[in-house]
Amino acid sequence: MFKENTKHLQPALISEISQLPEKQLKLLKGSWADTFYHVFFIRIDEEIFAVLYSDKASRPNVSVNVLVGLEVLKAAFGWSDAELYENFCFNLQVRYALGYDRLGDGDFAIRTLYYFRERLSKYYLETGINLLEQAFEHITDAQILELQVHTGMQRMDSTQIASNIVNASRLQLLVGAIQRVHRVLREMDQNRLAESFAPYIKDTAGHYTYRVKGKEAVQEHLKQVGMVIYQLLTELKDAYGSEKAYQVLERIFTENFNMIEHSVCPKENQELASSSLQSLDDLEASYRTKGNVHYKGYVANITETCNPENDLQLITKVQVAPNNTDDSQLLAEALPNLQERTDLDILMTDGGFGGEASDSALEGQPVKLIQTAIRGRKPDPHKLHLSDFDIQFDQNGNPTRITCPNRQNVPITTARTTGLQAHFDPEICSACPFQKDGRCRAKPQKRDKRFLLSFTLKQVKAAHRRKVFLEHNDSGQNLRAAIEATVRSIKHPFPAGKLPVRGQFRIASMVIASAIYVNVRRIWRYQVDQVFSFIFSAIRKLFFASNTSDLLGFLQ
Repeated sequence: MFKENTKHLQPALISEISQLPEKQLKLLKGSWADTFYHVFFIRIDEEIFAVLYSDKASRPNVSVNVLVGLEVLKAAFGWSDAELYENFCFNLQVRYALGYDRLGDGDFAIRTLYYFRERLSKYYLETGINLLEQAFEHITDAQILELQVHTGMQRMDSTQIASNIVNASRLQLLVGAIQRVHRVLREMDQNRLAESFAPYIKDTAGHYTYRVKGKEAVQEHLKQVGMVIYQLLTELKDAYGSEKAYQVLERIFTENFNMIEHSVCPKENQELASSSLQSLDDLEASYRTKGNVHYKGYVANITETCNPENDLQLITKVQVAPNNTDDSQLLAEALPNLQERTDLDILMTDGGFGGEASDSALEGQPVKLIQTAIRGRKPDPHKLHLSDFDIQFDQNGNPTRITCPNRQNVPITTARTTGLQAHFDPEICSACPFQKDGRCRAKPQKRDKRFLLSFTLKQVKAAHRRKVFLEHNDSGQNLRAAIEATVRSIKHPFPAGKLPVRGQFRIASMVIASAIYVNVRRIWRYQVDQVFSFIFSAIRKLFFASNTSDLLGFLQ
């Protein structure tokens, strides 16, 4: 049964906190713990978590705001569950941050935390709603309102996140999948298929693959394993088709093998999709190559405010997806939420966020995308690019007219092959300096003397992004770059960007929790700076406006 926690609103008269010496009490109230309590903990809306508990009269739940606070602290300091529970029991600063002023209050078994995570995960699978994400956004919106943070300008960046999985080879995954199917079989079926399983259950999957040397040997073993898996899938479907181990074996067979005339043939490595299974323990992790580095896991996309008028910037949105998700898709998914919650009108990103998905999402929206780089090959500096032309659009975002660099304005019409085209006056074009030096893209036709410029709608949108990019470069101001430090702050508790959990929901929850604490620390530093600024300002006023005796009296 759900019960809201309000005990922290009425501190005990006699407690470990109240008995601290004045110096230690002052340090405690000036630390991150006090800020954590006042700007985050007391703002947790426990009612949104009520759906996780029974409506029937029963034993009340452990305080939800405490459990949520512990999840944030676990991510903030990179603690294991054992370290987290130990700090909850004995660390006075942690307990103060969670609204406790006595060491004996609020005791619960550590398994309660596991049950809470299980409820959160189950609710997410059933509804697609991450309650921790909802709490983060609700609290961040309140922080923005209280601290008067301008949200019109924001920046966005993505980063690779690894889950807690073994970097297994293709053959190792296949052998491991066979071993897991063997474990779920009844003894009768194990005996019946003993000959098929025999080569693969003698040792671990890692030891099996270690003994296979050379590319040709690996290919031969892949083929043998594929034939065994095909046999197992055929014979075990009726009895074990609903088992998770069987379904994983079926998926990995489909992703790694082709059936050619009733013969099992391993796919080439380049034929494997990036979404193919990367771990038997994390079925949602995907594969991505970025530059010369290979990643297995997820991508986290971070959005934060970046208005120069703000005294502090806050993270406003956190997304997690399989790492083969394109950045432009992440932008498209985040945009409606950001527009609903904030006053977003300028979004700054790197070149990866430009694409069809983001173009479609931004079309007709009062949000300007500014990129600090552009995808694709650099244009020929000796030729005019489509971004050098001025294109006008109608109310629906369709291009209607185009003006060339020589200021000739003509209508845009639809073409059969390229999609869009524009015809320019031959007399004006013949005298144009850009035509004379061969820089212009418009060329005369055989039957039509007019100069033709053909392009697609996709090229128009890419040209618009490049135009905005060039205008931003000319300003000499790059507000996007600072988000790299934000990304590092979020990943800092996790060595090499590898989180100690698996699965998209748990990865997302931990990244969100880390982002919450980054915001808390920023507010804490901002408050400390405000205090020092006030003191220095007062001293300066006294120094210039009063005599020396007044200044000495103030300092005393």
